[in-house]
Amino acid sequence: MKVVIVGCGRVGSVLAEGFDGAGHEVIVMDRSTSAFERLPGSFGGSAVRGDGTDEDTLRRAGAEGADLFLALTEGDNRNVMSAQLAVEALAAHRVVAKINDPVRAQAYSDLGLATICRTDLMANAVLAYAGLPTSGPRGVVAATGHHIGGEHHATGRDRAARAGQPMEPGSNPTPEQGDSGRPGAAGEGGQAPVDSGPAGEA
Repeated sequence: MKVVIVGCGRVGSVLAEGFDGAGHEVIVMDRSTSAFERLPGSFGGSAVRGDGTDEDTLRRAGAEGADLFLALTEGDNRNVMSAQLAVEALAAHRVVAKINDPVRAQAYSDLGLATICRTDLMANAVLAYAGLPTSGPRGVVAATGHHIGGEHHATGRDRAARAGQPMEPGSNPTPEQGDSGRPGAAGEGGQAPVDSGPAGEA
């Protein structure tokens, strides 16, 4: 199984290690080189420095036709844009976007993108531990609606010409940190990431 993970933060790096250890082909991407320091020295997948919201960069990294595509950066907007590309342009079979806002997570699910909400997961875990009733999703919320593609099926050149935004139900995009939550690129760790796009962004 080919697994593509955009965002090598705490969750992304743990999943990358787990899938790699299980013998799957893993491609993990992040805009910050220092994020790859979270990967163990035994990691046998591909670590690619690049922008996971850029179609050209994703194609060069080998993301097309992924069996599982996970958008796990620290920014909801980037995760949605990356997941949209995976669905619309890269023919990924299963796509999940991490969304921190519960309302937006449900809205995107209704629009045709499978989502997982960290806020819901943590809140329900604490409520259950306290012996209180839980509410809302407890895991990945499957896409319940039909995804209307086209708006963000754009190459890096197209996106450079116009500042495209993801389909955004009732929300304005806000400035966000690097994919893993780390600002900027630092020295490399045990990995030798492939540079497949523009320099890391803060």
